[in-house]
Amino acid sequence: MSLRIDERATDFREIDRFDGGFGWIAHPKEGMQRASHALAIDGDVWVFDPVDADGLDEALAELGTVTGVVVMLDRHKRDAAEIATRHDVPVYMPKWFDGVSEEIDAPVVRFTDSLADTGLEAHVMKDGRSWQEVALYEPDRRILLVPESVGTASYFRAGGEPLGVHPMRRIAPPREELSRFDPEHILVGHGPGIHEDASAVLATALDTARRRLPRAYAGAFWGMLPF
Repeated sequence: MSLRIDERATDFREIDRFDGGFGWIAHPKEGMQRASHALAIDGDVWVFDPVDADGLDEALAELGTVTGVVVMLDRHKRDAAEIATRHDVPVYMPKWFDGVSEEIDAPVVRFTDSLADTGLEAHVMKDGRSWQEVALYEPDRRILLVPESVGTASYFRAGGEPLGVHPMRRIAPPREELSRFDPEHILVGHGPGIHEDASAVLATALDTARRRLPRAYAGAFWGMLPF
């Protein structure tokens, strides 16, 4: 996979357009396919794990007024502080995130079971020294945001899988954490989201994660070779 491109993108590729939200990939040629999302909730716009790009503010303005920027994974600080500062809003993150707020150059607001008054439920995906991740779920529109445990970028998927469990979680896939949801939309932190048969796609990804582990590891290995 290619290394992170630190320069601000001069353009971005829109993904995941649906009623009240959209996603984007700021560096489409980047192997990691870092995806970011914005949701409009009661006229407020919330931005999740964002990578900045020229023209982004105009796209967000079409949804409404930015109210907050959310970091959902300890490694996904990305451009959260820059975007929050530009819109004069805080950066939100789970109360139990440790060692993350110190690296955010913007005001930080913590949340526990739900994100402010958005109606987005917060569910712990992983809470360890090297991996802190929260999933967010909006029951009304059945929108599930998962920043890292599942994804659609090539290194997440084994063969023709539409959605794959992260290679480091396939040995013990997050069934307990994710099987409780019945999503219509799955928004991920790496790659475009899933918008057709999302609940069934998620169930299959969890059920076959361990069995397809050798193929997933082989694909990730070949994807890192320089040819």
